[in-house]
Amino acid sequence: MTRIPALTIETAPDASRPVLEAVKSNFGVLLNVFKTMAHSPALLSGYVQFYLAMEKSSLSPKERETVSLAVSEVNGCAYCMSVHNMMATKGGMTPEDIRAARDGKLDPIAVLARQIALTRGQVTDEDLATARAAGLTDAKIVEVIGDVALMTVTNLLNNVAKTTLELPPAL
Repeated sequence: MTRIPALTIETAPDASRPVLEAVKSNFGVLLNVFKTMAHSPALLSGYVQFYLAMEKSSLSPKERETVSLAVSEVNGCAYCMSVHNMMATKGGMTPEDIRAARDGKLDPIAVLARQIALTRGQVTDEDLATARAAGLTDAKIVEVIGDVALMTVTNLLNNVAKTTLELPPAL
């Protein structure tokens, strides 16, 4: 049972309404995570700005989904795992790729994202050396950190709120 209800555009605070309308317009759908986030216009606006900024990173859509899946698995966010399972599938990832990403075993990005989430950023020198040896530049490493932070916000929100899932659950 949800602990923080999802709002509608009509019931959201005035400052959240244009952001919700923009999200719906840009993505074609308004997921409950955004409707729940709308309780705080500051968080909603900041999150959307951060999300849009990270879309311009050097990480490919598949790499971003890999981070999302690995972090959501670590944080036990069933809502985000379901959303990103669907997005990864639409992006061409196979069920095997998705499982490997969730387990932090798909590629060096998955390994690093999982380590960052598991250690709350207290990765070892060896973890960074492994990422660099696998070809990750410092720019990619920093962008992975950004996507880990972005996912952690929604993971925590959904775990605390027990956001109602409007999609099929991830297996």
